[in-house]
Amino acid sequence: MRISKRCQYALRAVFELAWRNPGEPIKTHTIARAQGMSPRFTEIILNDLKHAGFVESQRGKEGGYMLARDAKDLTVGEVIEYVQGPIVLVPEAPQTRSQATFSGSQAFREFWKEVSSAVSRVCQTRTFADLVALEETQREQCVPNYAI
Repeated sequence: MRISKRCQYALRAVFELAWRNPGEPIKTHTIARAQGMSPRFTEIILNDLKHAGFVESQRGKEGGYMLARDAKDLTVGEVIEYVQGPIVLVPEAPQTRSQATFSGSQAFREFWKEVSSAVSRVCQTRTFADLVALEETQREQCVPNYAI
């Protein structure tokens, strides 16, 4: 499974909205700067996420983007599947006669299906609120050392 740059940007944009004050609009350039993304591409991604119902926008001087749902109700898997389709590690290929005869072919097919299912399950159960909590925990554990 390869996560496209577009999908990575979408995940990072949603994370940034979950990370900041919920319900408060965040400007595109603020999201782009915080996540190290191109402002123009961030705008395109956010508009796409808006059409999908993941984010809402507010116009005006105090406008920007915010999550359309609570971060605890929005999973990483939903965003991935919207942006790039089903979460599969190895696509099911039609089996040819020669592939069916090599030793272990059935075992490996079942193994990859199991791995793919596990990855999908994690993505479908991990919410953006979970990621925010994980980030907060990691930041608390990272104590800067100012000794020279």
